[in-house]
Amino acid sequence: MQLLPLISALSAAALLFLLRLHQRIHWEGQTMAGTCEVVTLDEDRSQPWRTVNRQSVRCACGTGQMAGTIRARPACVDEGVVRTQQWCEMSPCLEDEVCHLLDHQSGWICTQPGGRVKTTTVS
Repeated sequence: MQLLPLISALSAAALLFLLRLHQRIHWEGQTMAGTCEVVTLDEDRSQPWRTVNRQSVRCACGTGQMAGTIRARPACVDEGVVRTQQWCEMSPCLEDEVCHLLDHQSGWICTQPGGRVKTTTVS
């Protein structure tokens, strides 16, 4: 019977920890250092064979870092990658995809094993 109060106390402690973590991340609308969050996401499916996604991201990157993409998710990356536009160096594609630079280094292409292609342009 003493197990029930112990489980209840542990659950309350875990909940308190999660609430404090949430407050720390979103305190006054701030993004936690070294993290990024998607602010807006717009999806255009006006053509049946093509989907265009546009997103705005807010990042709180450290010194020497800028907003970028790692494994298809927004992340802080080394500013040298962005400055030199060597986009594939930040590993923007998923594990099973292959990265290729677009002409004039204006973005990158992630090619999946089945041949599906995802193109990302930087603006």
